[in-house]
Amino acid sequence: MTEPEAHAPRRRGLFGGLRSSFLTGLVVVLPISLTIYLIWTVIGWIDAWVLPLVPAAYQPDVLIRRLFGPAYDYNIRGVGLIVFVVFTVIVGWIARGLIGRSLIRWTEGLVDRLPIVRTIYNALKQIAETVFTSSGTNFDTACIVEWPRRGTWTLGFVSSRVRGELAARLPGEHVAIFMPTTPNPTTGFLMFVPASDVVILDMTIEEAAKLMISAGLVYPAPRDPTRPVAVGQG
Repeated sequence: MTEPEAHAPRRRGLFGGLRSSFLTGLVVVLPISLTIYLIWTVIGWIDAWVLPLVPAAYQPDVLIRRLFGPAYDYNIRGVGLIVFVVFTVIVGWIARGLIGRSLIRWTEGLVDRLPIVRTIYNALKQIAETVFTSSGTNFDTACIVEWPRRGTWTLGFVSSRVRGELAARLPGEHVAIFMPTTPNPTTGFLMFVPASDVVILDMTIEEAAKLMISAGLVYPAPRDPTRPVAVGQG
């Protein structure tokens, strides 16, 4: 009695091949398209905010019609961004001088006399100095802590060691942990956790942010165990 012949594997049909190619193309096209869209949208937002401050005689469309004739009417995006960058560089150059520093101190003294404006300005100034200046402290360490209950771990970022009054009132050594929400990491929770309960990760801030924004779908590639990784707490 002869053994039955093994069935040949089913060949994928035309629809299956098209579906596979579409999904592969989507993986390639979607990140590029969204990146271009976001950049284009941000540039348009900056233009809409900056260009109304430019005198009418120097508006991009007016200059184009003046150079090439009234028939040319094109909306050039990005002029407002260029104006904003140039203006910011000039303001920064002036602020580094003696006159600029004196003007800033006078302005801040005036703001300090306004209760509500003072609170908003000081908070925004501290955030800006933290993010954009080299003297500020940035997130440089990813970690996990047991939260909101034992056995459940949450991804977070070490911002600093607790200092001042909090360090004096809290028992033992604590660190400040920022725990962003998923998939929007711009909001989250600030928690002061005992340093012994914080597990420091080898992944970079960028890798941890990708893992968080993707809701656990994008994990960092495994590291080469022969290469040391420098990890420090903020």
